[in-house]
Amino acid sequence: MIIVIGGGPAGRIGAMRLAGAGAEVRLIEKRKIGGQCLHDRCMTVCALNDVARLLEYARTQKDLGILDSVPAVSYPAVRRRMREIQEKLSTVLDAETRRAGVEVVYGAEGRLEGDRVYIDDEEVRADAVLAATGSRAAIPDIPGADLRGVYTYQTLPALEDLPQRMVIVGGGVVAAEFAHIFRAFGSDVEIVARHGLLRDLDPKVRSAAMRDLAGVGIREETAVLGIDGGARVRSVLLAGGEEIEADAVLLATGLIPHSEPLQGLRKRPDGAVVVDEHMRTSVEGVYAAGDVIGPPYLTPAARREGVVAAENILGRGTVMDYTGIPQAMSLRYDYAVATTGGDDGAVTLSAPAPAGPGSFWDVAGGWAGLAQIRVDPETGRLVGATAGVPGASTLLSYLGYLMKRGITVSDFDDIVEVHPSTDGVYGLARYAADMLRKKNE
Repeated sequence: MIIVIGGGPAGRIGAMRLAGAGAEVRLIEKRKIGGQCLHDRCMTVCALNDVARLLEYARTQKDLGILDSVPAVSYPAVRRRMREIQEKLSTVLDAETRRAGVEVVYGAEGRLEGDRVYIDDEEVRADAVLAATGSRAAIPDIPGADLRGVYTYQTLPALEDLPQRMVIVGGGVVAAEFAHIFRAFGSDVEIVARHGLLRDLDPKVRSAAMRDLAGVGIREETAVLGIDGGARVRSVLLAGGEEIEADAVLLATGLIPHSEPLQGLRKRPDGAVVVDEHMRTSVEGVYAAGDVIGPPYLTPAARREGVVAAENILGRGTVMDYTGIPQAMSLRYDYAVATTGGDDGAVTLSAPAPAGPGSFWDVAGGWAGLAQIRVDPETGRLVGATAGVPGASTLLSYLGYLMKRGITVSDFDDIVEVHPSTDGVYGLARYAADMLRKKNE
């Protein structure tokens, strides 16, 4: 018997791989299958951002005289319908998992004490364990963080209607995504970032993303001293004495591995379970995957980690490779990036993206997105790519894999692209290939 603790992307996919190989697998999920990606994070952003983009496109076309009005959003209806669809997707995943041969146990907590496995308080026999207990929202030590009206991504579903004034604390992707959504919905939104907002992005890409956050108040290099209110939140107090009125506060301040149920394993100071490239923990026969092992906190990476753990449990030596795994952010456009790493000496080329589906009408405002590549001038290998366009996430998924396989810019000579498309990477790669040929003539 193999016990899998956690039914998110890492645990579920790992369990299915094990069952598909003929193993007897029991998956323990305290809440609902699908994990935070389905119920709290990725799908929530997808659902809300679809509505936000529709409103923004309608505003653009109204400004151009094409539409005579912009629809009003009913946030309670969005919230209700979103939950219905998430439940439907969870039902689909449950059926898929069971069809694969996995026994699913809901409402119980799986935990470890070294190599001893418990389901609630009952010790069970296990030939191997895959621990995939995920992560939770990191809540900063700010006075008033527990006030009614203060949310994290996990508690945001409790927000019943649109706030008039929302303050988002944080400087990363999640802060930017929710700021874009609620601004599009009509809320006044302020971001307060202790350091810089999206500071890890390339400057040109960051500048492009900031266009999508037009209308959002942004305070950088600013600390939050406290959150004030009585029965519920009323304002946010900033270093320097400024006070911002708020009906709702969203803490987008990162993630913490949820490893408390896993005792007796070697962990890092933040609680992340330490694993090797085979997903093995410090306890023989115990493997871990997904958010519980720490960054990059990406669903596709978690799925792959689950597969790698399963393969090694089955005795098929497999190594986890993070090269080329893309990352994305959803604003008005998708912003996606993939890199092979070790790109010292690479040349960066940037260009506006071509107009296409989802960006045609934006040309009237002088913008259709951005593409950027990094090329090794000695070998012609494509070592990095970024796109800020509608559909960028799909493009970079495949491009990241090709980069991992060693694609060169001259290989794009043999590619006939889909048209119409917002893909500006193709044109940049062709341009880079021509430059290198002329250099070597």
